[in-house]
Amino acid sequence: MSASTSADRIAGIQIPDSALVKEATELVRDTTNALLYDHSRRVFLFGSLQGQRRGLTYDPELLYIGAMFHDLGLTESYRASRQRFELDGADAARDFLLGHGLSQESARIVWTAIALHTTPGIPSHMEPEVALVTAGVELDVLGMGLDSVPDKVREEVVAAHPRPDFKRRILQAFTEGIEHRPETAFGNVKADVLARFSPGFVRTDFVDVIENSAWPE
Repeated sequence: MSASTSADRIAGIQIPDSALVKEATELVRDTTNALLYDHSRRVFLFGSLQGQRRGLTYDPELLYIGAMFHDLGLTESYRASRQRFELDGADAARDFLLGHGLSQESARIVWTAIALHTTPGIPSHMEPEVALVTAGVELDVLGMGLDSVPDKVREEVVAAHPRPDFKRRILQAFTEGIEHRPETAFGNVKADVLARFSPGFVRTDFVDVIENSAWPE
């Protein structure tokens, strides 16, 4: 693998060059801050690198849209809903793709990739674009698969899209994006974020839900 960095090629990964991708890039750049923009680009790059390593055939344009929109639900422009933040980004991506004439199937794949990116164990068994959005997120946020990316390649990705104080800042972004809708953290890894950083948060207990259900026994 060549490890080159240019305006349209980073660590050997070609950034799709289409009007759709350019418009998506501008939308995300204008909507998010540098933290989420750089994170989203790294998700595409790391997801692509994992796709190469796994020998997967995928649509780079769809993977790019999935990666770029996956955290829109954490931003001020998209987080006013009471649904899970993943669905905010998924809905926005679906509307964006359909509005630009892509097929229902393409929109479904990207919607699914974003909606499931915090649901471990399922995306890897689905379409490559779905699997690779999650793979990119897991590598950048959790460090899963980090040892599969050569140091030089990883350094070039981070040089193009830096991650200063990323661990603390992404946890803050998660908290700000979901603390007004704590009920959406039920059954979701983000409950751990609210338990740590949102004073007064009380987890919904699955056992309590069952035992206190309307069934009479």
